[in-house]
Amino acid sequence: MTATTNTTDAATHHRRRPELAAFLRSRRARVTPADVGMPPGLRRRTPGLRREEVAQLSGVCVTWYTWLEQGRPINASAQVLDAVARTLRLDRPEREHLYHLAEVPYAPDRQEGAERVGPEIQGIIDALDPHHPAVVYNERYDVLATNHAYRDLFARHDAKGFGLRNVLWTLFTLPEPDCPLVFRESELPLMVAQLRGAYGRHVGEPAWESFIHRLSAVSNYFTELWESGNVLPPGPRVKTFRHKDVGEMRMTSVSLSINGMPECRIVAYTPNDEESRQRIEALRDRRGQ
Repeated sequence: MTATTNTTDAATHHRRRPELAAFLRSRRARVTPADVGMPPGLRRRTPGLRREEVAQLSGVCVTWYTWLEQGRPINASAQVLDAVARTLRLDRPEREHLYHLAEVPYAPDRQEGAERVGPEIQGIIDALDPHHPAVVYNERYDVLATNHAYRDLFARHDAKGFGLRNVLWTLFTLPEPDCPLVFRESELPLMVAQLRGAYGRHVGEPAWESFIHRLSAVSNYFTELWESGNVLPPGPRVKTFRHKDVGEMRMTSVSLSINGMPECRIVAYTPNDEESRQRIEALRDRRGQ
C-alpha cells in the first residue's frame, strides 16, 4: 500500500513539472515589455518577456527561474511564487494553479490583487487631468497608474532606468540636471524615509530585497540615506518640478489612501501658484500639438 502510494505520488510529481513549465511559458508570452514599463528593444524574438526579464522583475536568480520554467525538480517558496505571479500578472485562479503545479500550499491573501488598478481608480485620476497630475504608487514607489498630466511631467524619462516604472529609481539614477525633481537634497531623504517605513512589512521578500540591493549598487546617495534608518509616513508637501520646455512648477502633493488597496495610494499634485498653473496648462497644450 505504501509503495503504491509513493509510486503514485512520484508519477503525479513527474507530470506536474512539465505542466508547470508550459504554464509559465504561456503566461510569460502574453506579458509585453510595455506592460511592465520596459522599452521593446531591438531584435526581440520572444513574443512576451524574456526569462531574464521575468527573473529581474521578480527579484530572483535568472538560473533559478530558468530551471523552474524548464520543469526541473527545485523547491519554490510562497514568497518567490508570489513575486513571479505579480510579474506575470496572474489573476487569482492562475495564481492558485501556479501554486498547485509547484506543489506549494496555497493560502489566499486578503491583499491579493491589490496592486491591480481597476477602471474606477483609473477613472478618478483621469478626471483630475489636465489641471492635477496624479499617480498611483505602491509602497515601493512602483508606478501603477497615471493620468496624462503626470506623464507630461515625466515624459522624457519613461524609457530610462531599471525597467520597472519606479519613481525612486528614476530620481536616484538620472544625472541631477536631467532630474525632473528640484531640491533633491531635501526631497529624496523624505522619500527614502517613507520607503524605509514600508520596508518593515516586507523584510525578506525577494522583490523588495532585490530592489534595495540594486538601487544601493547604483547610487551611493541612496545607500547613505537608506543606512541612516530614518522612517517617515507619507504626507502633504510642496515639491518643485522642472521641465525643459516650460520651466519650474511648484506643486502641492496630497497622498490619498485607496479602499481595498491598503499598500497603495493616489498622489495628486495641485499647482501652488498661478505661474505653475499656467505651465501645467502649457504642457497640456504641447500634448495636444
